[in-house]
Amino acid sequence: MQTKDSLKTYKIMEKGEAGACLDLAVDLVRENLKTFTHCFPDSNSRNNFYPQSDNREWTTGFWTGEIWLAYERTGEAVFREAGTIQAESFLKRIRERVDVDNHDMGFLYTPSCVAAYRLTGNETAREAALLAADNLMGRFQEKGQFFQAWGQLGARDNYRLIIDCLLNMPLLFWASETTGDKRYREKAEAHIRTAMNCVIRPDHSTYHTYFFDPETGAPVKGVTHQGNRDGSAWSRGQAWGIYGSALSYRIEKNAAYMDVFRKVTDYFLAHLPSDLIPYWDFDFDDGSGEPRDSSSAAIAACGMLEMAKFMEAEEAAYYRDMAGRLVKALSERCAVKCSGESNGLLLHGTYARASAGNPCTDRGVDECNTWGDYFYMEALTRLVTDWEPYWY
Repeated sequence: MQTKDSLKTYKIMEKGEAGACLDLAVDLVRENLKTFTHCFPDSNSRNNFYPQSDNREWTTGFWTGEIWLAYERTGEAVFREAGTIQAESFLKRIRERVDVDNHDMGFLYTPSCVAAYRLTGNETAREAALLAADNLMGRFQEKGQFFQAWGQLGARDNYRLIIDCLLNMPLLFWASETTGDKRYREKAEAHIRTAMNCVIRPDHSTYHTYFFDPETGAPVKGVTHQGNRDGSAWSRGQAWGIYGSALSYRIEKNAAYMDVFRKVTDYFLAHLPSDLIPYWDFDFDDGSGEPRDSSSAAIAACGMLEMAKFMEAEEAAYYRDMAGRLVKALSERCAVKCSGESNGLLLHGTYARASAGNPCTDRGVDECNTWGDYFYMEALTRLVTDWEPYWY
C-alpha cells in the first residue's frame, strides 16, 4: 500500500520533459499515418504492433483523437487532412449502423468528431457526432434512469450500466449545447446520478458494472465483467471513475462529484505498486506476476489534471503532482521510443485478462491499446498547456 508520504518520493514530470515526450508521440503518430489514414489500428497490438482494422468496435475514435492532438501540437496540414478523412468514416459508420448497438458513442465520436468540429468547424463531423448522440439516447432506460451498456434493450441479463459510460456522457452535454435541446443533458445528468449512487463501494473502490430490475428499475447488484472478481477493483474501471467524476464535476459543478473524485482517486493511488504502473486489477501487487494495465494510469492522470483546475491551490497541487508522477513513470517504463519498437505509444497495457471471476478470455495482454495511447498523449498535452478538453 502506498501512502501520501511514500508517493511524494517519486519524481514528477516537468513541463519541458513532457513537451519532449509529446513531440516524440507526435512523430510516431505522423509515421503511423502511412498505415492508418484510410483505416484504423485494431483495438490492441499483437507483439506490440497494431494490425489494420475497419472502423469497428469501441476504440477507433482514440486513434483519430491522437491525430487531432498532434494537429493541435503542430498545426500541420497532414494531421488535419487525416482527421477529416476519418470523420467521413465515422459518418458512414453511424449512418450504416456498423457496430453501434452499444453505449460507446462517446468513446467513438468525442475524440474523433467532436474534436474535429471544435478545431476545424467540420460539418461532417458535427453531423456524425449528433447522430451518435441520438443513437446513445435510444439506450436510455427510464426504469433505473441509466444508459444500458450492451445487449438487447430491456433484457434482464443485460439490464445494467458500466462505469466506463461516464466518459460517454460528455457527448450528450456537447449535443445539448450545440443543438439547444435540453433532453440530451437531462438524460446524461440522470445517468451520472444513478452511476454515482451505485458503483462506489464503502471502501471507495468501484464496481465495473451494476444491474437493475427491468420491471421496477431498482438497483440489484454490482458485479464485474473484466475485473478479477465481483468484489475486486479493476484498475481501469477505477480510472474511469476518476476521470468520469472529474468530467462530471467540470460540467455540473456538483460538489458531491468532487467528493467522489477524492475518494476513488485516493483509493487508486494507495493501491499502486512500487513502480506506479498499475496491475490490471488491484487484487494484485508487487511480485504477483500478473500483467499491468498502463492505460489505467494514463486515464487516471488525465482525470487528476482535469479536476485540479477546480480545487483550492494546495489540493490542486497535490493531485497535479500525483498525475505528473504517474506520467513520468509511464514515460520511463512504458512509452514507445521509436517506430521500430512498436507502432503504438504506450506498452504494457491489458485489454482483457481471464480469471475465475470474470467471463473474459485473454486479449491484448501486455500489449499496446488505442485508449492507452490516446490518454497518454492527452496527459502529456495537459502537462504542456492549458488544454481545452474534447470531453465537453
